[in-house]
Amino acid sequence: MKITAAVLDRSGDNARPYGAHRPLRLVQLNLDDPRPGELLIRIDAAGLCHSDLSVVNGDRQRPMPMALGHEATGVIEALGSMDDPQFAVGDRVVLAFLPACGECVRCQSGEGYMCPNGAAANGEGRMLRGGYRLHGEDGADVHHHLGVSAFATHAVVDRRSAVKVDSNVPPEIAALFGCAVLTGVGAVMNSAALRPGESVIIFGLGGVGLAALLGVFASGGVPVLAIEPVAEKRAIAEGLGAIAVGPEAAAEAIAKHIPGGADVVIETVGRATVLADAYRAGRRGSRIVTVGLPNPAEILSIPAVSLVVEGKTLIGSYMGSSIPARDIPRYIALWRAGRLPVERLLTSVSPLRDINSLLDRLADGSAVRQIVQP
Repeated sequence: MKITAAVLDRSGDNARPYGAHRPLRLVQLNLDDPRPGELLIRIDAAGLCHSDLSVVNGDRQRPMPMALGHEATGVIEALGSMDDPQFAVGDRVVLAFLPACGECVRCQSGEGYMCPNGAAANGEGRMLRGGYRLHGEDGADVHHHLGVSAFATHAVVDRRSAVKVDSNVPPEIAALFGCAVLTGVGAVMNSAALRPGESVIIFGLGGVGLAALLGVFASGGVPVLAIEPVAEKRAIAEGLGAIAVGPEAAAEAIAKHIPGGADVVIETVGRATVLADAYRAGRRGSRIVTVGLPNPAEILSIPAVSLVVEGKTLIGSYMGSSIPARDIPRYIALWRAGRLPVERLLTSVSPLRDINSLLDRLADGSAVRQIVQP
């Protein structure tokens, strides 16, 4: 079938402003029918994330050309396997950005977020079951972004990338659960295993950072300090009940509000220097969780002896250490109960044609989560 999708041809040499130079092209592509074990999804809403921006600016190298977008929701229009016991045409699904194979040691151990087969497919820009479903008008293959490629009217995804949700969840809200909430809340509840009454510091209040903040309050963390340079984002955090300061005031605020350092520190910025600051902000015996994606060339430097004598634990958290089929329904239930107000992450809803100018707002830090709709 013919679809419209946002395609990136080159990574890393895209000058700003993106709205003027337009690195993403809205083009007509040919989309194959879903194969057995795959689903055809009509995309209703997709969120812009720094993981998309990092491919545009070259921090994350991916094969080109690539149809971007990985945080989304939509409705199933066709099944590759007509006897699928879990999905049916018309189901609303939230899409997750790692198609865990379900068969490897990591998946069998309950750690599907570490699936090497899904990670390999994502790194190569192909589908989990092999090959490509997107093709240009000339027949050339177009790579998939994290098995989703959601900046489009339709997508073919592996069934393991989809989680069925109630149809009455608004699309602009449902999309947020596929990455921002899955990653941020998961970093708190799964990776850090935050306990009620533990103190928390969060570095960075983008979509994932603010989602982590929501997870902290849902889990009973107190006191909570957020470090963020953008005043508008600090205001959102303060409205939720956090103490929020700029990076220049971080040391003083930690000494005043959490003397000795926090029990749990969450780093979402994706910079090695910020992660080093986050590591220092933890108390003896603290847990430091990093979910940011720095440029692979960045190196973290910390005193090696501190891991032993201070008993600190440094935790990498990919996809919030989440199992999407388990955690997305759980987080939606918390949202329905008023304990996880993810609508606070939503900055705007715009048509897909505005995507390049929306990248500028993401890059300059003035937006949290922007949703595009085909």
